[in-house]
Amino acid sequence: MWIHQQPNAPAPLADLQGRTVGLKFECNKCHTEVFTDLIGVPAPNDQADSPAHADNHEIEEIKCPGCDMTHTLEVDSTFDGVTFKVSDVKPGSVSYQVSK
Repeated sequence: MWIHQQPNAPAPLADLQGRTVGLKFECNKCHTEVFTDLIGVPAPNDQADSPAHADNHEIEEIKCPGCDMTHTLEVDSTFDGVTFKVSDVKPGSVSYQVSK
């Protein structure tokens, strides 16, 4: 089941920490629907000296199969939740699916 990433609401950390997710988005250049391989969701840094420094992220790249445009994928994990960012897509157009 695909879950639409809300633009201003991170996904629940408890549901995703230690799991892998696939992302789905539409390329802004050619409008092809792009599906990623599974990406690990990093745990926030519980050894940080403050919650503001606990952020952790995973960065990968994927080429659009329709136009070969390279999109940067970023999974940001904080104690407030998980946010998925994809370069060169409309805000609010990213969905994710948790692996089983």
